Amino acid sequence: MFRLHDRLAADTSEIIRLDLCRVLLMEDRRFPWVILAPQREGITEIHQLWDEDQQLLWREVAQVSRALSQHCAPDKLNVAALGNVVPQLHIHVVARFRGDAAWPHPVWGAGEAEAYDDEARAALIGRLHEGIGAAQPAA
Repeated sequence: MFRLHDRLAADTSEIIRLDLCRVLLMEDRRFPWVILAPQREGITEIHQLWDEDQQLLWREVAQVSRALSQHCAPDKLNVAALGNVVPQLHIHVVARFRGDAAWPHPVWGAGEAEAYDDEARAALIGRLHEGIGAAQPAA
């Protein structure tokens, strides 16, 4: 039975559930930041997933990346799997902009997170839910 790590549950809001991953919005309005958490219990590293799940993970990362790019038009997308603080496998997809609060450095440890207000969170989740659902694989 899959259980989302307590830290991810506390720091995010769910956007959508895909075939493999729960897609979550990070609670930091300074950066459009999405996390994909594969719904496989006990997995801490990508190589621990079955081959089919590895392929599905990258398809879902690409699907979320396309939606975030279309919605936010960032200068760069950062995609990373760290797991130093939260060992449960999860992939970060962060829309980055020249001049954002951390540019050009990583977002981790860059000041204090700024929470969304309820209306802004709900609006962004709605747009990303729609965009992720509509994002089709590239031909």
